[in-house]
Amino acid sequence: MYFWYKFLTYLFYPISPIYLFLRKLNKKEHAERYKEKMSSIKIQRDKGFLMWFHVASVGEAMSILPLIEYFEKEKNINKILITTITLSSAKVLGNRFHSNKKIIHQFLPLDVPSFVEKFLNHWSPNVSIFIDSEIWPNLIIKIKEKNIPLLLINARITEKSFKRWNLLKEFAKKIFEKIDLCIASNKQSENYLKTLGAKNVKSYGNLKFAKPNLDFNISINMNFLSKIKNRKVWCAASTHPSEEIFCANVHKIIKKNYRNILTIIIPRHIDRSEKIINDLKKENLKVLLHNQLDQINDDTDILLVNAYGEALKFYKAVKCVFLGKSLIESLKNDSGQNPIEPARLGCKIFHGPYTSNFNEVYQFLSSLKISYKINNPESLGRLITEELSKEKVVDEFVIKKIESYGVSTFNNVIKEINIYINS
Repeated sequence: MYFWYKFLTYLFYPISPIYLFLRKLNKKEHAERYKEKMSSIKIQRDKGFLMWFHVASVGEAMSILPLIEYFEKEKNINKILITTITLSSAKVLGNRFHSNKKIIHQFLPLDVPSFVEKFLNHWSPNVSIFIDSEIWPNLIIKIKEKNIPLLLINARITEKSFKRWNLLKEFAKKIFEKIDLCIASNKQSENYLKTLGAKNVKSYGNLKFAKPNLDFNISINMNFLSKIKNRKVWCAASTHPSEEIFCANVHKIIKKNYRNILTIIIPRHIDRSEKIINDLKKENLKVLLHNQLDQINDDTDILLVNAYGEALKFYKAVKCVFLGKSLIESLKNDSGQNPIEPARLGCKIFHGPYTSNFNEVYQFLSSLKISYKINNPESLGRLITEELSKEKVVDEFVIKKIESYGVSTFNNVIKEINIYINS
């Protein structure tokens, strides 16, 4: 099976420039740096120990911030290379580390043998660390041919992806057995990884509980805060198609009790903003975009956040947060979004019935009585209406519980990674 996979990627090689160029025209690739995905590299690799982290999207980018902050201080590590796939994750990391000369960001090349070979020859990492569920067969095979330690951290294998891999058992075994260490984010993923052929599998909990040093700006525009100081506000984050209309219905329910209610919606993919606006306007709601904050007034119903990396600012300002990708049945085997950040900032968390990607996390937060499952707009509207009748109070006991869980996970992951750095 690997022969055919590799053969198909060879066939893709001549059309890859056209493919990426078309994606650039559709604003799905960086306008200037899209050629990095063909290993067109303009940055030199300095001498010394180079540590390589790879993440796919925003969630994974946020989860490695504590690791980056820790290893950035280590004197025996000269450079940290971070690769991503999506534009959004590149923006988040760029905003965070743009002035840090020890940290380099690049887009991961397509999984085409010649691109992979050129990338690894140029960067020659001393250790490679993939986050979450990033499995690229050609890249993994080539990493092992070059005897570079390969770690899969906070590994997450969904039921859907497990069933897909399990149909190709020999292919899966050939790939997963090449990974030197897998640290699973939950017990289900741990079991799946072992079944698929991974040899060294451990589990210490979800790394997303680990807390980064939030020394970058998470304060909201003061003019905006002054305009909403007398309003009731709640937030819906990481929403997917159909969930914005669900939240619009919740808004209308809450408005029966609080005429001044403001709903903040932060879609998972901001390129959907125009469609979301049109859909919400059909509901006779007055919508304002995040880049129009100075125009907000008492008649604004919905603030649509069409920018990445802004969620923490709004979590800090609200009491109630609904997290999306949890209401859509067709996504139930790959559902849920990370609730740790709003929970850590003292918010009550609400979610739909589908949270397969974060079941253990939601169970933990539910045991602390800060996470609640809802099934319809009426139940969410009622619960938020009740919460808005009270002031936001950050429960320090709960926060300490979350932090202690995160510290244990973080320390164990650091200990495991250091084995490969110091070997």
